[in-house]
Amino acid sequence: MKEFVAEALRSGEEDALLDEIMTVYGQDILQLVYSYVKNLPLAEDLTQEIFVKCYQALPRYRGQAKIRTWLWRIAINHCKDYLKSWYYRQVELDAENHVAFQAVDHVEQDIIQKDEDQVLADAVMNLPVKYREVIYLYYFQELTIKELAEMTGNSQSTIKTRMRRAKQILKNSLEGTGWKID
Repeated sequence: MKEFVAEALRSGEEDALLDEIMTVYGQDILQLVYSYVKNLPLAEDLTQEIFVKCYQALPRYRGQAKIRTWLWRIAINHCKDYLKSWYYRQVELDAENHVAFQAVDHVEQDIIQKDEDQVLADAVMNLPVKYREVIYLYYFQELTIKELAEMTGNSQSTIKTRMRRAKQILKNSLEGTGWKID
């Protein structure tokens, strides 16, 4: 990907590069945005805005960070800006657009797994944003603490502290549901 990015930027093929970025990272960005706003149609709109920003910023991309890190940083900042906006603070959002997890195997197992996954997803989605973002990026996007620190603009110790606090909040909220948080 790094070579493709460098070659596309050198030859002025930003359109092809954006297509590739959207293909490779589109679903991940949508899931990331959803973890912030908890509303699927809104997450889709914000994801489009993020890719517009990405396209506009491509000529300024210097390759100092991985394209993934750079894109996630744009997405995180855009989500945080939206959450601080007047529109978000003044308009009540529809909370009915929760993403359902897909289950596997047998029908009974499917139902039990879906219920357990939904309980965990709801608990994670109810965390404050600063905790939800580290849990989501660490466990669902499998980023390292170092990558999290780069993307969020916080120190590694801050990320570790937030991770510890988020786990404690999850542990408290999931107590009695059969979930164990290590």
